[in-house]
Amino acid sequence: MHRVTKELHFCYGHRLLQYEGKCRHLHGHNGVAVITLESETLDRLGMVMDFTKIKQVMQAWIDQELDHKMILHRDDPLLPALRAMGEPFYLLDVNPTAENLAKLIYDHAHQQDFPVVEVSLWESPHSFATYRAGP
Repeated sequence: MHRVTKELHFCYGHRLLQYEGKCRHLHGHNGVAVITLESETLDRLGMVMDFTKIKQVMQAWIDQELDHKMILHRDDPLLPALRAMGEPFYLLDVNPTAENLAKLIYDHAHQQDFPVVEVSLWESPHSFATYRAGP
């Protein structure tokens, strides 16, 4: 089995609803999405997938949808204020935890027909969450 992994960097803000810790407040992260693809076979060039293609597709989506945006639950009471100020945001049906962001990125890679098996999202140099394909 062959594997390739690409790191993609972006900045985002978020907060967690119904959370008692300090992450209930708006704050930001320098995130790193680590995307792993896997294949039993290689393409005609000897690759699982060209790193450049992974970056072009996934970094473009991350830059457009997530980078320098507030990523919030769709029920966040701050949304009217952000809309009124013209601030960019991305909405989720779930709390924007590292776990849920890893799955969001995984799902997008999967929708692009990438042979993705795992996405880790580092929200700090010491903390990350991983979403991986089921059996």
